[in-house]
Amino acid sequence: MHRVLREALQQAVRWQMLARNPADAVKPPKVERKQMNVLDTDATAALIEAARPYRIFVPILLGVLCGLRRGEIAALRWKSVDLETGQLRVVASIEQTKAGCREKETKSGRDRVVALPAMLVAELRRHRAEQAQELLQLGVRLADDSYVVAQADGSPLQPNSLTHAFTDFLEAHGLPRVRLHDLRHSHATHLLAAGIHPKVASERLGHSKVGITLDLYSHVLPGMQAEAAAAVDSAVQAALQKRAADPKCLQSVCNVTDLFSEENKKAK
Repeated sequence: MHRVLREALQQAVRWQMLARNPADAVKPPKVERKQMNVLDTDATAALIEAARPYRIFVPILLGVLCGLRRGEIAALRWKSVDLETGQLRVVASIEQTKAGCREKETKSGRDRVVALPAMLVAELRRHRAEQAQELLQLGVRLADDSYVVAQADGSPLQPNSLTHAFTDFLEAHGLPRVRLHDLRHSHATHLLAAGIHPKVASERLGHSKVGITLDLYSHVLPGMQAEAAAAVDSAVQAALQKRAADPKCLQSVCNVTDLFSEENKKAK
């Protein structure tokens, strides 16, 4: 609210309706973030294996392997999934309000392409075949415009329904209590911990700026700093050893050393 009000008053300043922006004198409120729970790779594997026989399986895979938001999962249609190239395009999101559900553009306002892991490609092929058979029993034909994650009759799922189904599943199987959105956080953490460049992770997650990714997942960076230092050390050490073993390089070092010795004598 402060940001919107300040921008409106700033426009009044530009139009010379105000001499100054009164919102500049107000300290902006601090945004408190919700606690982020992240699943490690072992917990992720356990979650996937437990969910395999249930309808929540595919939404879990899309969240933890692709970083999709729940609204993006609910809005995903088969025409946006290319199983041949192993890619899906995130073009919309379903928003649930008191007035009902509506399809809108993505949070960043831009479409994005997400590469699919080989495991997910195989699972989506199986899911599509099962979904087609299920709909055929109701006299409905699966089309490219059909939703990937849908109700038994092919109609779209509400985002809140996904959340409730996920929560009920965790409780029924005694799994760690996390939010559906935490699967997206887990995916981002797995990417950065594996050494994926933050810019690539940012594009995969659909963040408008890489700074958002770095800010949200800064807890992963300390370990990456140590790994980066070790990688640089290893590369430089290898280069030094290579030069030490090469007679030509050794002679070059000796010449440089002699040059510095002559310069030091002249300086004295």
